[in-house]
Amino acid sequence: MSLNLISKYNVPGPRYTSYPTVPYWEDNSFSMTAWKESLKRSFSENKEVSLYIHLPFCESLCTFCGCNKRITKKHEVESPYIETLLREWDLYLEILGEKPTIREVHLGGGTPTFFAPENLKFLLNMIFRKANRDCDTELSFEGHPNNTTKAHLEMFSKLGFKRVSYGVQDYSEKVQKAIHRIQPFENVKKTTEEARKAGFTSVGHDIIFGLPFQTKKDIIETIEKTKLLMPDRIAFYSYAHVPWIKGNGQRGFKDSDLPVADVKREMYEIGKQMLEDAGYVEIGMDHFALKTDSLYKALQEKKLHRNFMGYTTSSGASMIGLGVSAISDSWYGFAQNEKSVEAYQSRIAEGIIPVFRGHILSEKDLVIRKHILNLMCHLETNWVSSDDYFEELPEVLAKLREMEADGLVNFFDKGLRLPEKGRPFVRNLCMAFDLKMQDRKPDTQLFSMTV
Repeated sequence: MSLNLISKYNVPGPRYTSYPTVPYWEDNSFSMTAWKESLKRSFSENKEVSLYIHLPFCESLCTFCGCNKRITKKHEVESPYIETLLREWDLYLEILGEKPTIREVHLGGGTPTFFAPENLKFLLNMIFRKANRDCDTELSFEGHPNNTTKAHLEMFSKLGFKRVSYGVQDYSEKVQKAIHRIQPFENVKKTTEEARKAGFTSVGHDIIFGLPFQTKKDIIETIEKTKLLMPDRIAFYSYAHVPWIKGNGQRGFKDSDLPVADVKREMYEIGKQMLEDAGYVEIGMDHFALKTDSLYKALQEKKLHRNFMGYTTSSGASMIGLGVSAISDSWYGFAQNEKSVEAYQSRIAEGIIPVFRGHILSEKDLVIRKHILNLMCHLETNWVSSDDYFEELPEVLAKLREMEADGLVNFFDKGLRLPEKGRPFVRNLCMAFDLKMQDRKPDTQLFSMTV
């Protein structure tokens, strides 16, 4: 890849798990009444929901992490937190008014496997008791290789879970020490093999490039070890360096310890080639899958979707986020829960859905959201239908002429797509459609770098 292109387009930009992105939500026009109505509207269309359950507790702090978490070794926090989650679920069931069909459940964190298997089993059984499931319901969780036990895996498998993702990051001891995530290959190998023995059909590994002290040799060695296990999915993420976000823990190293932009991009190109040589197919942005995995099948059938959980095979269902800081998405609106465990539990104890901010999408927001989703999931979009046209579209397209001149986007009749050369710049392309960000350009850096 041209270093000139990296230099030109490597700017701060969103990862577009939503549109509008969270910093541009219009809180002033948001209300709980409007949020509930948006959820009822969505639910009336298909009677389905996806659940994201945020389990924030971790026993130690990883210094690369930008997630909302609570560091503690006190496991007595498990039961009170689970009781609060179940009360929140009841509050949402009251809004829906009838039993929903659960299309998807994902346990994220934090560290979901911080919780004992019997506590997780109780939580999930209580949630399932008040909803419908079928053979297409996709159940998944994020596992820590150091504490995901055989008992965890067998419990999840008996409940119908078939997918797990493990945070690997990098196998270099120097990098692991810098990010405070000491995790030998043997641990990952053991828990990957145990997942498959327990009946999991999709095992994913998360690998990050651009970490402190990481080299191109480290990437090669990490992917060579990954190939020995051949996970079904691989998330090959760019490290998002956002130390200004309160409480994220990115403090254990200096900016000068990070690879510079052109080296970081080389890491990705090397890793991508190695993964493709091993039989993986690039899915959207940052994700790879074997052709036997459901994520690849969703790509082929143009059913790939992207939300706050990343890429998913489920679309159309309202996503309800349970737990501290969790984000819900009705398609017509977004709502985020309180960010502190205490505030979250206090609101639930009062019988109030613990939302502290949100956004109700306008008709224009919905059109732009569709275009950005098309680009992130399928690397193309069009405005053949008048429903996909918006007033500022000619101005958006004019801004993209420079990217076209650089060979990063191709136009066709009432549409555009990214060629292979343009793939790394998909976030830049989406930014041209992002009218909210253009109307209120930030005075300070809000996002990680795009390339």
